[in-house]
Amino acid sequence: MNDKDIKRIEAHLKRTFGSATLNLKARPKQKDSAEVYIGDEFVGVVFQDEDDDGSYMFEMAILAEDLDG
Repeated sequence: MNDKDIKRIEAHLKRTFGSATLNLKARPKQKDSAEVYIGDEFVGVVFQDEDDDGSYMFEMAILAEDLDG
């Protein structure tokens, strides 16, 4: 993903989730994805869709330890 793609996706996610503190960071060893943060908290990864050029997938794990008892 190039810087232009990262900025476009970041803008889309900020609008979608209503979060001005959301940002994407390029992954140094992976060229097909970027890490998603809200503030300093890592929340997921955006990947280029292998089957649909110009599309992306957002993957977010929810850990049991993060859920209320």
